[in-house]
Amino acid sequence: MIILAATPIGNLGDASARLVDALGTATVIAAEDTRVTVHLLKALGIDNRPKLISLHDHNERDKAAELVELARDTDVLVLSDAGMPTVSDPGFHLVDAAAQAGVVVTALPGPSAVLTALAVSGLPTDRFTFEGFLPRKPGDRRSALRALASEGRTMVFFESPARLASSLADVAAALGSDRRVVVCRELTKFYEEVKRGTAAELAEWAAGGVKGEICLVVAGAEARVMDLATGVAEVQALVAAGTRLKDAAAEVSAASGLGKRDLYEAALTRK
Repeated sequence: MIILAATPIGNLGDASARLVDALGTATVIAAEDTRVTVHLLKALGIDNRPKLISLHDHNERDKAAELVELARDTDVLVLSDAGMPTVSDPGFHLVDAAAQAGVVVTALPGPSAVLTALAVSGLPTDRFTFEGFLPRKPGDRRSALRALASEGRTMVFFESPARLASSLADVAAALGSDRRVVVCRELTKFYEEVKRGTAAELAEWAAGGVKGEICLVVAGAEARVMDLATGVAEVQALVAAGTRLKDAAAEVSAASGLGKRDLYEAALTRK
């Protein structure tokens, strides 16, 4: 089978007993960076020399079929550098290929930067969305954030420390300077820091320079108070701009709290 194994995101003490056992008995490990895996084995005191196969963003599509066939006869342990494989890390294409080939896929759960940041943020956790890394180019990043302006769920992003200040400034511009934001830095490590404030406040703070691995947690948009007539008008405006009626109704419903079906039917009738 294919075994997706979560590895520590910082503190080695977070390595589960199941992970240590799997690393100690594995004969084949597909790793994002084999050097990181060798270091992990040494750091955990594991004296095992499995076959290491490199599996990263640039070769995963080519390696997937080979690993799936290998997994028909032996377990293939899949590791990313930190956290759970497939979550903004290699593994998705391998899992997809295994599922299509009827090969069993399981997971050894464990550390996750996304869930850790969400849990400590103090922002609502009942509904959230993970958006991965924001685009590198400023224009693309601003467009991506504008598309999330009406997102009502708490949003979790990964971000580079070098781009954090400019990204927070873009959050303030696209989502509002008073939008609640939490920057989680170096989670589970010695210099762990959780900084809370508004987008504008944290953009100013980050301008002085920030180091380490960053998770950015952003509060969702508050539902606007809107009557049905206004909601229908917004649906029609979105449709006029090229959005499908069904999608427009869903977007306005999420932002206003109005019923999606009510918006759809009223807009359809008015049309």
